[in-house]
Amino acid sequence: MKIGFIGVGNMAKAIIQGWLKANAVSPNEIVIHSAHPSNYEKYAAKYGLQSAKNNIEVVQQADLLCLAVKPQTLTKVLQEIRTTVVQQHSIIISMVTGFSLKQLEQSLQNHDLKILRIMPNVNVEINAGMTALAGNRNLSATDFELCQNLIGKLGQTMEIAEKDFSLFVALAGSSPAFIYLFIDAMSRAGVKYGFNKQQATKIAAQAVLGSAQKVLASDEQTPWDLIDAVSSPGGTTIAGLLAMEEAGFMTSVIKGIDATIAKDQGKD
Repeated sequence: MKIGFIGVGNMAKAIIQGWLKANAVSPNEIVIHSAHPSNYEKYAAKYGLQSAKNNIEVVQQADLLCLAVKPQTLTKVLQEIRTTVVQQHSIIISMVTGFSLKQLEQSLQNHDLKILRIMPNVNVEINAGMTALAGNRNLSATDFELCQNLIGKLGQTMEIAEKDFSLFVALAGSSPAFIYLFIDAMSRAGVKYGFNKQQATKIAAQAVLGSAQKVLASDEQTPWDLIDAVSSPGGTTIAGLLAMEEAGFMTSVIKGIDATIAKDQGKD
């Protein structure tokens, strides 16, 4: 099975790296092209991928066609490949934010095409990603399962309603940056009290990793239950929690989610 990528930006590279690390596909099964030859040709040569001369050549070779371009250039790309896509009848996987299944169908002027819209996050690169999936009505259960199994090599997947993609962007797509900010803030506090930055960052990052794993493993406990379990009466943890809440920690997190959703929906 050949997987084609139109667009080789950070997210496309993260997905490719994740698949290669998981041995989900072999390098010669991936064909790529982007508008920047100096980018995609060097990348293809480095990892043994196939590079195509243009977008049409990618479509002609791909059983799964991944659209990974910027939203503002997608319409032009779809116009360019429209005829070839219809002829090939490949499964189209779009990771372009803000471009719905209906818009994809309309731009391609064909309602018989099989389209899967996905929203991954950058952690797919280390096979610890979270990816949302939504297929159009032409995508059969077998096709969906094939794609879900392949994307599942990159981490966890979840089928959600397309109307909830903006919320998913905030909770999973953009949130790694929020979590990096939290880790960095924790590590800077560590530096304040005497650790070097490398030590403090490792301590904070491992605490976040372990805490996340604990949440995922706790089927019958909510995060708040776990907070209570750590907070001893009159102890250090509750003192820190109350200080964070006094500074507006939870409110600031929710406001960040609000702003991310508004931006994704073009309401900012």
